[in-house]
Amino acid sequence: MDSDSAVPTGPGPAAGADTDPQTIEAMQTVFSRQRAAYDSDPYPDAAARRQDLDRLRTALLRHRDALVSAVDRDFGGRARQETLTADIIPSLNSIRHTRRHLKRWMRSRRRWPHPLMQPAGARIEYQPLGVVGVMVPWNYPVFLSLGPLVSALGAGNRVMIKLSEFTPETNQVLRALLADAFNEDQVAVVLGDVPVSQAFSELPFDHLLFTGSTDVGRKVMAAAARNLTPLTLELGGKSPAIVDRDAPMGASVERLLFGKLVNAGQTCIAPDYVLCVEDRVEELISAIQKTTARLFPGMRNNPDYTSIINSAQHRRLLALLDDARQRGARVLEINPAGESFEGSRKLPLHLVLDTPADARVLQEELFGPILPIIPVADLDAALERIAAGPRPLALYYFGQDRKRQQQVLQRSHSGGVCLNDTLMHVAQDELPFGGVGESGMGHYHGHHGFLTFSKEKAVFSRGRINSARLIYPPYGGRLQQLIQRLMLR
Repeated sequence: MDSDSAVPTGPGPAAGADTDPQTIEAMQTVFSRQRAAYDSDPYPDAAARRQDLDRLRTALLRHRDALVSAVDRDFGGRARQETLTADIIPSLNSIRHTRRHLKRWMRSRRRWPHPLMQPAGARIEYQPLGVVGVMVPWNYPVFLSLGPLVSALGAGNRVMIKLSEFTPETNQVLRALLADAFNEDQVAVVLGDVPVSQAFSELPFDHLLFTGSTDVGRKVMAAAARNLTPLTLELGGKSPAIVDRDAPMGASVERLLFGKLVNAGQTCIAPDYVLCVEDRVEELISAIQKTTARLFPGMRNNPDYTSIINSAQHRRLLALLDDARQRGARVLEINPAGESFEGSRKLPLHLVLDTPADARVLQEELFGPILPIIPVADLDAALERIAAGPRPLALYYFGQDRKRQQQVLQRSHSGGVCLNDTLMHVAQDELPFGGVGESGMGHYHGHHGFLTFSKEKAVFSRGRINSARLIYPPYGGRLQQLIQRLMLR
């Protein structure tokens, strides 16, 4: 995910960012208060955790309209329905799912001791980690704040949330929302620009979750390493889509374009490029043109089509297109109404064709409405191309044959896969969400989030009878020799 939310290189802070030099000291004070609060109450019961989730749900519903308006202002135009569908509703679903299953997740899990250790007991207890840090990007500022928060609260932790400086309006509403529901020693919001983000990543959290770009993720990991802070990194990369010979083109393109154009492509799991069997490329292009015109007959003044978040990101996308043209690629603008976008941060969909391998659009995560289409001879060639690059956060396959679907699953590595769809795996509370390799490490959502923010503590218990005395010194007895012969077979 291309994000400048933490220790970024790139443009400076947005207008309104909190650059008070005392912010870092105040943040460190809040951390100390949360640590002390956790030490005084290290294992909140299920009832207390459910109450926390209920307060969060009530506050989210109370502030939802303000959040929708704030996100719209931060983007300079974002559809109300997109914010509800991609930010608000998934957060509410996560709260409901966690609350419903929490008591079962918290139960200790019985395990069986080794036969030679009997009589004894063994179990796993799920203990809160303590103080959790969450670093949030700008593209889905509500869900990527509250989703990790739900998991961390369900696991019984205290939480500090560092919001992106590029969503100042949303940040103010989120801060008010969370202040309505929690004291600062339980949930705290941190605002600030690059130095604050750097200092945040250096705090000795019991776990740190970062969502953002791979390059920034490396810096966060280096900072966390100084405290041996365990990490969940939700990064991004170049998530491919494969269009195979038997894919129904109309339905496939509709689902592909939804995944690409929601939030104007500013989504970490958006399809980044398409590998299409070569004799269907022209059919694919034609279907994209027709479907785009149906979904967005106009774009510039269409409230359903989201703007690029800021001028720096808009310039970056235009530079990617210029680089492709200069290297000989064919760039096709999909602009159904033939509108001018001069003076606007809205950017229509651009297909990039006949692209040389060294073009930036094939090297960098795009994070916008740009879609390279690459012809391939067959599925084998597509899978070989994917395997030659870094492992992506998501992979999308369009094709009906079950054996070929299984081939995709077995011969590729990615954080998640959709067969004949895009994005929807992230909306499943029963599925883990996370990357692999350069697209991240660890995962959360639902039960997997509860486990990420819990310590699975091994507990072994012994009663009055101690069978382990059989292996105590002095060594060399006949019974010990018999046990060793049995165990060394």
